[in-house]
Amino acid sequence: MDFARQQRDPTRHLVGIAFVILVHALVIWALLTGLGQKVIEVVKKPMTAQSIEEIRPPPPPPPPPPPPPKKIIEPPKVIEQPYVPPPEIPPPAPVAPPVIANVAPTPPPEPVVIAPPPPPVVIAPPAPPKPAVRQGVSCTKKDAPTFPREALRANVQRGKVNAILTIDEQGNVADVKITSSEPPRVFDRSVRETLSEWKCVGEGAKYQASVEINFTLKD
Repeated sequence: MDFARQQRDPTRHLVGIAFVILVHALVIWALLTGLGQKVIEVVKKPMTAQSIEEIRPPPPPPPPPPPPPKKIIEPPKVIEQPYVPPPEIPPPAPVAPPVIANVAPTPPPEPVVIAPPPPPVVIAPPAPPKPAVRQGVSCTKKDAPTFPREALRANVQRGKVNAILTIDEQGNVADVKITSSEPPRVFDRSVRETLSEWKCVGEGAKYQASVEINFTLKD
């Protein structure tokens, strides 16, 4: 059958036109009845899309730790000592028979002489220490002090002065110290000037001596 002739067949064109008219009629009817509005609302509904994640397999477990190194225990070394032969023990020497000899009598011991004890050592007692200040002094030049004029003017007839003399190594009076005077300060100057000129016995070292000077006004 020729294809071009078949395309030019009027019956085939009429069927297509009738189908198109039928489709338009159905669309108009749906719009009039409200069916088309429902179809539009269904189309307008939001469409949700859900993404499905890919399920990944779990990671493989970590490899086990390597086993610790084995300790190698070396067996103790045995030191072989050289063989030392035991010393040779000589045979015992023959024992000679005991010789019996005449034993001389032991002389009696000499008596022990006890020496007499030495005589006791007599220790002389130490000399008593010299006093720091002696009472009195031995002097080769010992002038008496004069009665002062101040005492005469004051009508003083008696007086007493105690002094301490410091004697040097040669016996000279190095210092005169007034310790007490009655009446006070009346005879001090005369005593100090006179006793400074005394010449006493020297002992090679300094020492001190206490002296007492009495004043009496004679008629």
